Amino acid sequence: MKKTLLISLAALLTGSAAFAEGEETPAKFKLYGFIRNYTIVDTREVKAGTGDLYFYMPQDINMAADGATDLNAGINWRSLSLTTRLGLDVSGYQFGSMKLGGKVEADFYSFNGSDSSNRIAQLRLRQAFVNLGWDFSEKSRLGLVVGQAWHPMAADMPHMTNLETGAPFNPFNRSPQMMLTYTAGGWAFTGGLLYLNHYLPIDAETGKKSVAPFKYGLPEVYAGVSFKGGPILARVGVDVLNTKPYRTYMVPTVEDPVVGGKANGYMTAISPFVFFQYTKGLFQLRAKSILAQSCEHLNLLSGYAVASYDDATHTYAYTPMQTTASFISFQYGKKYQVMMMAGYMKQLGTTADIAEGYKILLNTAASTSIQQALRVTPTFALNLGKFTVSFEYNFTTAEFGNSKASGYQETPQRGKRGLYEAGQTHWVCNHRFINMVKFNF
Repeated sequence: MKKTLLISLAALLTGSAAFAEGEETPAKFKLYGFIRNYTIVDTREVKAGTGDLYFYMPQDINMAADGATDLNAGINWRSLSLTTRLGLDVSGYQFGSMKLGGKVEADFYSFNGSDSSNRIAQLRLRQAFVNLGWDFSEKSRLGLVVGQAWHPMAADMPHMTNLETGAPFNPFNRSPQMMLTYTAGGWAFTGGLLYLNHYLPIDAETGKKSVAPFKYGLPEVYAGVSFKGGPILARVGVDVLNTKPYRTYMVPTVEDPVVGGKANGYMTAISPFVFFQYTKGLFQLRAKSILAQSCEHLNLLSGYAVASYDDATHTYAYTPMQTTASFISFQYGKKYQVMMMAGYMKQLGTTADIAEGYKILLNTAASTSIQQALRVTPTFALNLGKFTVSFEYNFTTAEFGNSKASGYQETPQRGKRGLYEAGQTHWVCNHRFINMVKFNF
């Protein structure tokens, strides 16, 4: 089997016609999608994207001049049909022993303006990939995905109907990739390379999310093993990210720093995860945990900092923030469906001390002041064929660093490992009520 696999890979890489012999089978096309509307009520201002539908975290306290009024507290709501989706599945095409399929998927994502006359939703690409496959036997197969698809660490999501599907307690990312999977019986071995697209890391040179640290770094690497047998599905995997946060170094002058030249040094971040799923009848249980290093590109509340800088070689050494993010969820029923997710994330600190004069760079999607958070989302859904109505309650509470804006006397800085000291934080919670109406076609 090992010899067969090596021969197959060689043929794939060299463009051999060994798999291309035989007759051609035409492809089949299936149009699919859904119309979806969310109506959402929050009890305070939140950090959210996609018309405030993709919920990250509650906003921190913003104390008014009277010292008693939180300007971010109060009911607010929205009702939108953003994320209505349209897709095309291609399957059944075969050329010789090579089987091909693919997917093109888009949805309405964001508005092209902020004023009422210009709030028109724009169509965006979600997925676009080709799937190649070769069957060696009834139980062994080699598959290759090329294009933009779900990140392997994000594919197994918790049970819920809200748009963020568990982020930032579950990784959330779709990226261009070349992902190879070899299946043998109940086992599947997956590995490949990814390129970051619209889920991006923090750029040290700008302090904002950018593709630049990745573009000038190395390809993201993923490797994992899955097992499926009876009611059990289990996965373990690891993601390795090599970015170049500083491409140039700065030279101080009398007035302002200027670019001195090219900088050296890469940041390496290694993030393992485990996933477990149990299914019996109408009941399903899922659980996932990731020990993330600098996983801003997976929409986790993570980051990194500079650990040292060598003046002679202009080399930066980096230290990633370690963050643990986990969820457990279940669902039961078909027509009348009950779901529940509980998620927890906590920053554990950087792997080394942060160099003097440098600050930790954290995920900018939520808040750079959040150190840990908890979320619970009970859901009830009524499924009438392809029509679904769901009601979900989302309780999220987050630990923020104190600040004068939130009514405290001091604004403490994170320590040498990127964490606040005891007594320098406070908790803020938000209650979100979600109604979803969805028609699949």
